[in-house]
Amino acid sequence: MLKKFLAEFIGTFLLVFLCCGAASYTAGYQGYLGTVGIALIFGLVLTGLCYTIGHVSGSHVNPAVSIAMWVTGRLSTLEFFVYICAQFLGGIAAGFGLYALSRTFSSDRLSLFVANGYNLTGLGVNGYGSASSFLEISALGAACIEVILTFFFVWVVLSATAKKEYQAVSGVVIGAALTAVHLFGIPFTGTSVNPARSFGPALAVYVCKGDSTALSQSVVFILAPLVGGLLAAFAYALFMNEDDAAGEAVGKDGEEAAAPDALPVSAAETAETGAEVTSDASSETAASPKASQDAPEASAETTDTEKAETKESGEEENLEIRETGPNE
Repeated sequence: MLKKFLAEFIGTFLLVFLCCGAASYTAGYQGYLGTVGIALIFGLVLTGLCYTIGHVSGSHVNPAVSIAMWVTGRLSTLEFFVYICAQFLGGIAAGFGLYALSRTFSSDRLSLFVANGYNLTGLGVNGYGSASSFLEISALGAACIEVILTFFFVWVVLSATAKKEYQAVSGVVIGAALTAVHLFGIPFTGTSVNPARSFGPALAVYVCKGDSTALSQSVVFILAPLVGGLLAAFAYALFMNEDDAAGEAVGKDGEEAAAPDALPVSAAETAETGAEVTSDASSETAASPKASQDAPEASAETTDTEKAETKESGEEENLEIRETGPNE
């Protein structure tokens, strides 16, 4: 459990630090990276995490993903709370880490960018209204956008991790899905779809800079993604086929079901019995040529014995005739 906690903590820290840092330090969507660049870095970082900590914790790094995994029975209740704590702590650590790094920048350079309308120390926070990235969307609109985008993203995560056959490409698919939702959502809210990603930088901005706007608005970016994750879990369960269900974990106790490709006991015994019969038949077949070679030898010995007995019988008859003589 400790390894899973550390994996989720480190993974969430890296996701928030690298991605929000790239969005903030390059002046946001209108800066050097732009919408496409920011969307790509989110997708690429998550893809990398899938292949580094995926075998340890599943690389959720997102409470919306974890709550969906919990509802579908693929995460125990204890694991769910451990994951949530690790993710929020990782996001908070990344937020303060981003602010600490920004303190090392040249104040003259920062002032120059601010004078031209670029905020390099915004830490990539989400927002709506006047704090919206571009369209100044309302709180209701922001909530709807976040629910829909999170619904799509989490549904992809659940489906891409449903079977062992998908493991080789699941990280790429999940990273592509996160890129897609950012390409759409950045002009509206900056795209959250991850409560830990939104809360950590917002808290750091409030504590270190005294700006409470992002923190007060973070309620939307915490609740809306969680709702989207729950809806994705219900949609996944609704459309899940029987083969997928066979591979799911049963209950929420962390007990995993038998592997889908494992043979049932009866079938395994049948296969074993068949193998023994085949082995015996092969042994008999291998022995039969030798038996065929021995048969002519036995037949030859029998013929010689019969000839000897016939010769002895003839000699006895001749002796009897000589003894009785012509008087008879």
